[in-house]
Amino acid sequence: MVVGEMAHERELVIIGGGPGGYHAAIRAAQLGKMVTLIEKDQLGGICLNKGCIPSKLLTSRAKKWRDLLSADEMGFDISSISLNAEKHTSYKNKIINQLKQGIEALCKANKVEIIKGNAFFMSENRIGVEQADSFEIYQFENAIIATGSTPVNWPGISFDGKKILDSWTISSLKEIPQHLAIYGSDTNALEMAMAFRALGAEITLLLEPGKNDFGFDSSINRELKRIFKKEKISIIKECELIGASEESKTISLEYTLNGTEKVLSCSHLFLSTGVNPNISELGIERLGMELTEEGFISVDRQCRTSLMHIFAVGDITAGPPLAVKAISQGKTAAEAIAGLNTESDLRYLPKVIHTLPPIASVGMTEEEAEKEGYVLQIGQFPLAANGYTSLSGKRDGFVKVISDQKTEVILGIHIIGEGAIEMISAGTISLEIAARDEDMTFPLYPHPSINEALLEAVEQLKGRAVHVAPLRKQEKVKL
Repeated sequence: MVVGEMAHERELVIIGGGPGGYHAAIRAAQLGKMVTLIEKDQLGGICLNKGCIPSKLLTSRAKKWRDLLSADEMGFDISSISLNAEKHTSYKNKIINQLKQGIEALCKANKVEIIKGNAFFMSENRIGVEQADSFEIYQFENAIIATGSTPVNWPGISFDGKKILDSWTISSLKEIPQHLAIYGSDTNALEMAMAFRALGAEITLLLEPGKNDFGFDSSINRELKRIFKKEKISIIKECELIGASEESKTISLEYTLNGTEKVLSCSHLFLSTGVNPNISELGIERLGMELTEEGFISVDRQCRTSLMHIFAVGDITAGPPLAVKAISQGKTAAEAIAGLNTESDLRYLPKVIHTLPPIASVGMTEEEAEKEGYVLQIGQFPLAANGYTSLSGKRDGFVKVISDQKTEVILGIHIIGEGAIEMISAGTISLEIAARDEDMTFPLYPHPSINEALLEAVEQLKGRAVHVAPLRKQEKVKL
């Protein structure tokens, strides 16, 4: 086709079929828009095919394996269990295919047009789509960019997907590493460290300069370090990666520590040091679209770019590269295009880590709240004091609640331990509605359940948790 030939007219074009893209497509269709979704690879995007789902299948596998190994205490004979990598891979592929088929069916049911191809902007209202044997032009009224991100490549290191891995390949390993070295301290690094440790690998976690606290509330950081020590996960702080080379069956990892060059020998290396937005092939330089200093697309609270009719959502915008952010932004962009008064507010974006045990956090940390000038009340309840965790044997961790002493409004909730990810939804809702402690203690909590740990943590703001020994007189908070 010759450029300049007649273009196909479309109302709304969405580039990228990941969580942000397909949620935007379906929400826009629900609101009466005619939607065209362009995906160059597979529906579900990186999250479904290489990221969130494969990694969570791995962490679920590790959790299941850990549970099986401790099942003898409950009367199970576990003498003949073993790991089968081939079956896990088959199971992973089955789950991914089922979810992908589900997305495709939902798009079809909502009359979303799906086009396979590589899309790029030709002008402010035209997109070109390259396919295997054709080239088409689409003229649009509105567009949403949801092209995601790519793992950061480290200079001088070749990722082979077998021994040297990034976040797209770590979950597809068909063997348990003998010694896995992990450079990074983000969500993926922590999840993979604990998952592969549970599956039997030796783990060395190397933390980048200035990344010694994992980014959580100080209480969570301390507990996490205690768990790492208990699990015999080695931690090397303030490391600057120089390079890595494969030698026979080992990887030589070169780094500096306190100005001294060192070498670590390991069987596998996983680098998890952030992402880059996928914008290089979009042609947005033709549009003069505004970018952040880091190279992400600038958007307002409705996810509108500097061009009023083009929106951007997900990893291609600044902020945490999380599917929950992409989903929220995708729906917001679709609603804004449909004329609704809507916005995406990421202030109370929950942070969840599928470690063993899991971590979940929302709102201010104790340190952040103090810096803001709040006089705090802290309620902390150990999961070891919860009846249901005694039944399951998963007693590590706690629930910590932070509130403003003056107004009694909840400022932050931080959980490490069994049930953390499920409980944090209640915490997120509480912060969104500016709940006071009485708003969280008045409802009835199911018994027995781990949810009661959240109740008692809130009660402990005023020293009223039943399953905690009374505070000494000098420790008592003002009632």
